[in-house]
Amino acid sequence: MTRLPQIALLSDGRRLHLQDGPIDLVVEARGTADAVRAAYEAAAERFTGLLDELCAELPELRTAVEERTSLKGVVARRMHAAVTPYAADGFITPMAAVAGSVAEEILGAMLNAAALDRAYVNNGGDIALHLGEGEHFSVGLMDRPDRDGVMRTIRVDVDDPVRGIATSGRHGRSFSLGIADAVTVLAGSASQADAAATIIANAVDLPGHPAIIRKPANELQPDTDLGARLVTRDVSELSQDEIATALESGAECARQLFDRGLIEGAVLQLCGDMLVIGTKDIEPQRSRPLVAENAVHA
Repeated sequence: MTRLPQIALLSDGRRLHLQDGPIDLVVEARGTADAVRAAYEAAAERFTGLLDELCAELPELRTAVEERTSLKGVVARRMHAAVTPYAADGFITPMAAVAGSVAEEILGAMLNAAALDRAYVNNGGDIALHLGEGEHFSVGLMDRPDRDGVMRTIRVDVDDPVRGIATSGRHGRSFSLGIADAVTVLAGSASQADAAATIIANAVDLPGHPAIIRKPANELQPDTDLGARLVTRDVSELSQDEIATALESGAECARQLFDRGLIEGAVLQLCGDMLVIGTKDIEPQRSRPLVAENAVHA
């Protein structure tokens, strides 16, 4: 029996929901009614069969990245390109950029079909973004993505070079080698942001610390691309000095990526503490229950 993706407008009548297996997208376009309709039709058409394309090349996508690749699919090759800058520094596979790359592909299909004022594709917190003249985009950041916490917002303006936002950390959908509650990265594209968020979140760490419980990834998920590498499952209480040390380890990684031009900024969060690297100030939310248009979760 052929599997069909789930495609429908959400109850607000503005946003489109696309779901197929593990891929779960929320899409919003702004423009004329005809343009939005054309964009949503293009998004639905490109989304159909996309998971099958990725599955067809899954063995290589789960293999440590090398400079040369035999990958054929446009999304698969985008994933590979996003993680290649990190290949010499340690183990990484194209799967580290899958969510951002998928979001980017759907947004591209929409923009090829219609002239839009503003649009985004949100793939579980990894966001591909389009801004027309005079437009902006506000993102909400939670200090603990796995439960209620302090909301802060960051605004992306049309003149900013940011067109991709991604979050990684130990509370997210994927495993993490580090202990960050959340690392949110702003970059030129969603695929770049996704790969960098993985790298920086892994760097927020206290290797060998007895308060950190780790398990082999393949004991938790047999088909994981991480194999037997140890992933973080729980973190007991840490001292303020230990929190600062772990955050600074990730911050140094983020500074290096910023200096290399791979990211535009990063927000690192651990146990209620936060470090901001390379981006504009982030404002705490005070007067209203939700200022942000999109709450980012790991």
